Amino acid sequence: MISPRPFTSILFAICLTVISWLNFTPNAQALGGKLPAINQPAPEFTLPTNTGSGKVSLADFGGKWVVLYFYPQDFTSGCTIEARRFQQDLPKYIEKNTQVIGISADDIDSHAQFCDSEGLKFPLLADTTGTVSKAYGSWIGVVSMRHSFIIDPQGILRATFVKVNPTIHSTEVLAKLTKLQSSVF
Repeated sequence: MISPRPFTSILFAICLTVISWLNFTPNAQALGGKLPAINQPAPEFTLPTNTGSGKVSLADFGGKWVVLYFYPQDFTSGCTIEARRFQQDLPKYIEKNTQVIGISADDIDSHAQFCDSEGLKFPLLADTTGTVSKAYGSWIGVVSMRHSFIIDPQGILRATFVKVNPTIHSTEVLAKLTKLQSSVF
């Protein structure tokens, strides 16, 4: 018999996946709200994290590319797979002068446990009120939607991903990042 907590987490993840697949207008409006505009400054943020000085801001990464990914919940199957793939590809991101950052509504204690259990070496930020998730059009009810963004070294939003398959997402992001870095803006 499946215990209630894992069953609830699995059911929750399945529901969010189905909801995200129903999103048919990724360029302006996502299921989580209005997406920020491509080729415009990315919404600034400062959120608590379980690593470093305890807070992370977008401005901390001036001069670096940023992959900002929102996800529903620590320890759920899809979120765990997605985090593992980003961690697996982390050396490739570092080679491309890129910082990976994860954001969810979970608190910093949950993030600390998740990072420890999965060996994650990139920051997870606690958006417990959904303020930053809302600014990025990635908030639904009480959780962040599975959306990702690529931000260039000048803080300009260059790519948005709203229909995310956690299994292959990091590969998709790396491909888009490579293409963006080879382009001249």
